[in-house]
Amino acid sequence: MTLNPDLIFVIGCIVGLLSIPSLIGAFSESRTPRAAAILIMIAAGLIAVAILQKPTGYSIATIPEVFTRVFSDIFR
Repeated sequence: MTLNPDLIFVIGCIVGLLSIPSLIGAFSESRTPRAAAILIMIAAGLIAVAILQKPTGYSIATIPEVFTRVFSDIFR
């Protein structure tokens, strides 16, 4: 069973957004942002996989449509 590339892309974007508070917290406490770096690498990997699996790719204009489509599939 393979995952939908749109779902992988949305998960990657959400993981990337979750890395921001960790990054800010690490810099504000003068720590090494290890957890943030790991989350950013995971997000980049997921987004790269999604882009490689979708032949047409993603553009900035289609990202809101992708999020809407994925969330409507989840909550339907």
